[in-house]
Amino acid sequence: MPQLRQLVAADTGGTFTDVAVYDPASGSLSFGKTLTTYADLVDGVLTGLGETGAAPDGIALLRHGTTHVINAFLQRRGARTALVTTEGFRDVLEIARGNRPVPFDLSFRRDPPLVPRPLRFEVAERIAADGQVIAPLDVAALEALVPALEGVEAIAISFLNAYANPAHEDQAAAYLRAALPGAYVTTGSALSREWFEYERSSTAAANAFVGPKVAAYAAGFATRLGERGFTGTLAMMGSNGGAMPFPAAVQRPISLVESGPIGGVIAAADYARALGIPRMVAFDMGGTTAKCALVEDGGFEVQSTYWVGGYERGFPIRTPVLDIVEVGAGGGSIAWVDPQGRLRVGPRSAGSEPGPVAFGRGGTEPTVTDANLVLGRIGGANFLGGKLALDRDGAAAAIMARLATPLGYDNAEVVARGVLDLASTLMAGAIKEITVARGHDVRDFVLCAFGGGGPLFAGDLARSLGIPRVLIPPQPGNFSALGMLLAGARLDVSRSVVADLSAAGIATLAEAVAAVRAEALAAASAEFAGAPATLRALAEMRYRGQRHTVLVELGETVEAPAIRAAFEAIYAKRYGRSLGDDFQPEIVALRIIAEAPTARPALAALAPTATVAPQPVAHRPLHTRAGWVEAPVWRREHLPAGFAFTGPAIIEEYGATMLLGSGDAARVGALGEISVEIAP
Repeated sequence: MPQLRQLVAADTGGTFTDVAVYDPASGSLSFGKTLTTYADLVDGVLTGLGETGAAPDGIALLRHGTTHVINAFLQRRGARTALVTTEGFRDVLEIARGNRPVPFDLSFRRDPPLVPRPLRFEVAERIAADGQVIAPLDVAALEALVPALEGVEAIAISFLNAYANPAHEDQAAAYLRAALPGAYVTTGSALSREWFEYERSSTAAANAFVGPKVAAYAAGFATRLGERGFTGTLAMMGSNGGAMPFPAAVQRPISLVESGPIGGVIAAADYARALGIPRMVAFDMGGTTAKCALVEDGGFEVQSTYWVGGYERGFPIRTPVLDIVEVGAGGGSIAWVDPQGRLRVGPRSAGSEPGPVAFGRGGTEPTVTDANLVLGRIGGANFLGGKLALDRDGAAAAIMARLATPLGYDNAEVVARGVLDLASTLMAGAIKEITVARGHDVRDFVLCAFGGGGPLFAGDLARSLGIPRVLIPPQPGNFSALGMLLAGARLDVSRSVVADLSAAGIATLAEAVAAVRAEALAAASAEFAGAPATLRALAEMRYRGQRHTVLVELGETVEAPAIRAAFEAIYAKRYGRSLGDDFQPEIVALRIIAEAPTARPALAALAPTATVAPQPVAHRPLHTRAGWVEAPVWRREHLPAGFAFTGPAIIEEYGATMLLGSGDAARVGALGEISVEIAP
């Protein structure tokens, strides 16, 4: 029997499935990339594994990131779900916060709740805000609901004030699991022990909605791998930046809502620390979407509430999620002409089935990839290492028929340039939202671009935003999978704790920190397979009377002056000023983060191995704003550390293509990164 030693990460995206394999014994890294197979997502992982030469029976640990959960939410393809709640609170999912986020849209409607009203049921029970039982759970009423629940696949239980005392939720869950053994049952208090009744109910409903699908997917994934000899450990990438065991992911599938994008941000943070870059925008352009997040001082922010479908019309889930901004602008984003005769890009994507027209797999609608091909920015013969030949003539014909002719143009190149400009505008807007809209000067940041399309657009984006420097890391097309290999284990435990900075408040906080730390250690011991965990304590704080909070890290000792100073510094950074002594800060929630390191590759393993000065492998016509030019084409694996060159130029590698604009100056770093100084 082969020795189990390889560590594998598999990132299943909307268009491509990426695989990274690390062998700790040799220190080697290998990568695979294949089109995502929607009929059976595991097929893409197995095909990618085959490209690396790794066999399932030699894998010690496989980490998996997927868009499965977010797609189920956005497409409303989940389980038939029921909600059981406290008497009088049946409609909390529709009442929500009662606000109107789009006040001037007379046709405004929120997205309907995941659980329709006929499947929302009430039972008598009541727990006070301090956790005391006011009225016991009416078990007879719960028993009477069983016939109505027999047709559902999943049940969410969310009782008023269960965050303070989950006894009634636990009692109801145990009863319903016994009465309906085929149903997936989840409780709000098992997912969030914070106040916010609407958010907790929404979280429970969301967890139940995707629970059966994730459970079936996880079981199928394990079975398929097991049939090929896999006996190692399976883990999922959580949205908080840590790996979690498959059983925990099945219990808390909402923790996977941004499972795919997190890997790239983890890897970007590693490079920021290694290269001493204090401020970085991690920008990931894949086949379906483009995403960006901030990396500051080698770390990234994790938010406590995530809005599925956006704040204006979507619904919230209370789970730690990477603070990320996402737009529907990827390589597969479809370009189209709207009824008013305007060129549009996205958010619909051609995905991998059928994919862009250039893929020759039956696609008829032109995409961003087709526009890149027509303008010479990507090569038709070298895409995915030559495994997928691209049809330039077909792409140009589709752009002419679907876009140019309806818009009154007789030139596909002009319209292709317009498609790329629109995509760039969408992506630049996302970067502004994560920087300028939050009080940052975007010019202070380095743009780290990865994903299959990130290196193609990085120069244009940086130039339009005034960002002076771009960083293209090694293996950008597989960067998210690489980040999953670099991730450690992590879990977050939170509690509502209301305390000011008085002596009594600090005592309350210190008591809560001790209790939640003990709980986090116990949970980490169960989930981290005995690996030693380190703990960090953070408090959600605000000035008394405010609604929104900022996250403040607590030191080893809980002391009022240090907490106040840290809060005011973070508050001033976010809002431009603090409010002074006339306004009193207060803590409203406590968050304990447990982390444990795992075996991981060194960034030096990605350093360039070439030692001699390279030559371009070809020259290719490239369309620029100044017209067509003959641009040199370099192979990235031929570029040694210290090699410098200027644009215009094209740098090709397996999984991605990098475009260097006219006058841009690039240099290969010791860790394999390409640093680009952007010309004005």
